[in-house]
Amino acid sequence: MKKVFHTANSRGHADHGWLNAKHSFSFASWYNPERIHFGMLRVLNDDIVAGGMGFGKHPHDNMEIITIPLLGAIQHQDSMGFSEVIHAGEVQVMSAGTGIYHSEYNPDPNQELNLFQIWIFPNQKQVTPRYAQRKYNLKLESFSELVGPEQSGIETWIHQDAWISLGEFSSGTKKSYTLKNINHGAYVMLVDGAIQIGDQIFQKRDAMGISQTENIEIEIKQKSTILVIEVPMN
Repeated sequence: MKKVFHTANSRGHADHGWLNAKHSFSFASWYNPERIHFGMLRVLNDDIVAGGMGFGKHPHDNMEIITIPLLGAIQHQDSMGFSEVIHAGEVQVMSAGTGIYHSEYNPDPNQELNLFQIWIFPNQKQVTPRYAQRKYNLKLESFSELVGPEQSGIETWIHQDAWISLGEFSSGTKKSYTLKNINHGAYVMLVDGAIQIGDQIFQKRDAMGISQTENIEIEIKQKSTILVIEVPMN
């Protein structure tokens, strides 16, 4: 098993006033040559957006973009004609493909928006842009698959053999995560709570990239919410 541990406070940080952003991997003005990507996972941003503020229209291409609001809601508009609000408890995927423009902002002037935005390299380029979103319900003591490849049958699928799972677990329990493919790795982030993997204790927003294994054994020290992003490593 190969492991790399990233503490929450080792992430890149950008405070723009209206946007307080934490970057797990090199992004915008924050560059760390040892933190470019984890396999096909390119970006994991933990953003807090002030009420009524957001990102103006900007382009993307050839990237699978996943948005998971944790608190509040996000208003999305794009060049495909979609104008949607994504709330906490929902997940959005967008295949940028041949190119799209979109804007995202917090429609509530009185509440902060906290979201994860995840970018995953696609397994094919220049695809037709695509949009999907759906609600999900977390079941205690198990991982819920929010995103998968097209053949998974998940509505929020992406052009990559990658899986994004989220789970809530009770204190004093243990959970085993089994990877779908021996050539995959998993980037495990503790959203809230306290867990242990091997001899490593995690606090809120600590993360570990794990590869060259079939199973990941997780000890739940406190009630915890855990994000797992499973991706091909090459």
